Amino acid sequence: MTMNFPNALALFRIVMVIPIMAFTRADQIEGHFVIAAILFLVASFTDFLDGYWARRTTGGTVLGAFLDTTADKIMVTGVLLALVSVDRVSIWPAAIIIFREFAVMALRGVVAQRGGIIAPSTWGKIKAFTQYAAIFWAFLRFAEPWGPWYFDQYLMLIAVVATIGSAWGYITAFWKVADTDPADVSQ
Repeated sequence: MTMNFPNALALFRIVMVIPIMAFTRADQIEGHFVIAAILFLVASFTDFLDGYWARRTTGGTVLGAFLDTTADKIMVTGVLLALVSVDRVSIWPAAIIIFREFAVMALRGVVAQRGGIIAPSTWGKIKAFTQYAAIFWAFLRFAEPWGPWYFDQYLMLIAVVATIGSAWGYITAFWKVADTDPADVSQ
C-alpha cells in the first residue's frame, strides 16, 4: 500500500481537526474564531482537491474512497461538536448532521458487504458544500442577526435540508441493493 497525494490530503484533513477544534475553544487567544475558520477553509479545500486529483490521476482507489469519506465525517463531526460547545451551532442541526454521517457510513458498509457500491451523488456534493459554508460562517458570525437568526444559522438550516436530501438518496440506494439477491449485486 502506497501513500499517494489524494490519500495524504485526506489524512491531512483528519489531522487538521485537532487544531481547528483547539482554536475554536481557545477564547484566550484573540481572533481564535478567525484562525479556526481559516484552518477549516484550508481543510475543506483539500476535500475538493483530493477528489479532483484522484479522478485526474488514478481514477480513485478503494483506500482513497474510504479515507476521503472518513476524513469528511471526522472533520464535520469534530468541528460541529466544538462549535456546539461554544454555542455557535445549536445541538439540533449538529445532531441531525452527525446522525446522517454515521447512518450513511453504516448503510455503505452493509452494501459493501453484499458486494455493492453506493456511488457519491449530486446531493452529497451539495450537502458537503452547504455544511462547509455553514460551519465556516459559524466561525465568522456577523455581529447582528438577520431577523430571528444569524446568517450562519440560515446556512445551517440549508445544510440540514441538503443533509436530509442526501441521506434519502443513500437510503433509497441501500434498499435497491438490500432487496436483491447477493449473487445479483453487480454494482
